[in-house]
Amino acid sequence: MDLILHIILLIGGLVILWKCAELLVTGAVGLAQILGVSSLVVGLTVVAMGTSAPEVAASIAGVLRKAGGGDIALGNVFGSNIANLALVGGLTALIRPLRVQRKTLFREIPVMILVALLLWPLLRNSNISRPESIILLAVFAGLIVLMVYAARRESRQPGLQSESFEPDAKQETRSPQKDIMFILIGLAGLALGAKMAVEGAVFIGIEIGLSERVIALTVIAFGTSLPELVTCVVAAIKGHHDISVGNLVGSNIFNTLLVTGAAGVVRPFDVTPRLAGGVDYWIMVIVSAAFAGAIIIGKQVIGRLCGSLMVCMYIGYIIYLLLT
Repeated sequence: MDLILHIILLIGGLVILWKCAELLVTGAVGLAQILGVSSLVVGLTVVAMGTSAPEVAASIAGVLRKAGGGDIALGNVFGSNIANLALVGGLTALIRPLRVQRKTLFREIPVMILVALLLWPLLRNSNISRPESIILLAVFAGLIVLMVYAARRESRQPGLQSESFEPDAKQETRSPQKDIMFILIGLAGLALGAKMAVEGAVFIGIEIGLSERVIALTVIAFGTSLPELVTCVVAAIKGHHDISVGNLVGSNIFNTLLVTGAAGVVRPFDVTPRLAGGVDYWIMVIVSAAFAGAIIIGKQVIGRLCGSLMVCMYIGYIIYLLLT
């Protein structure tokens, strides 16, 4: 009976995720129009930060556990970053090929890879200390300042906007309150839907005897990536490629800096040597580089072929986890 209830919980969570993602995308695009900035900027900041909220909650909850908390916190970050690019990016490209701006390829994506590499020296002793966590949060704050500066600069140069919008009479009189309400309801619904889905999935994972490391890298990571998945898919279907790409890249940057940093500030944590700088970490780095490579090979478009290869890469990773 418990299993049936958790399956219902999982399905209900997925339905809520989808409907609220539609609200979030609608609100984000509308807000970009009103503010005069590209939807890429909104995707990199508002949408990415909102869809990363489940990762923050899951990792903080992980470090507050007495045993195995560090592996859950960091495994969630690694697993979510891998899922975002390989699974979410791949599935989105399969549904609709993703166009990526040149400036994103040479600016935000290198930042995402460098941020991932920043963890390497911090994890050499299999520990994330409070000072190290503060450094991560400081880097995060600096990037936010730079993004806000770029957005303000862009708003003064309409020619820089990446996705042009055809303003009509409705849009000219549109109130930002409505779009902000859509964004807030969408984010709240994504958090609720993800919580329901994760609770149902974790119960199933425990029932079949998965380890904490595997649960963190698969079930929790996939569950907390559901907001990114549905938001990217909905945005791609609606033709808002910049929202999708900005959400993927921004979420990975936020996961690495904000999620890891916030968890370490709440409670410094140890991780097993196998996780700290091990295969999972390097797979995250390799997937990030492969994402950039797919964009270069496709001449700023992630096509269906590359998308299918990315999904296969993720499936292969999951099989590796289950076998080891």
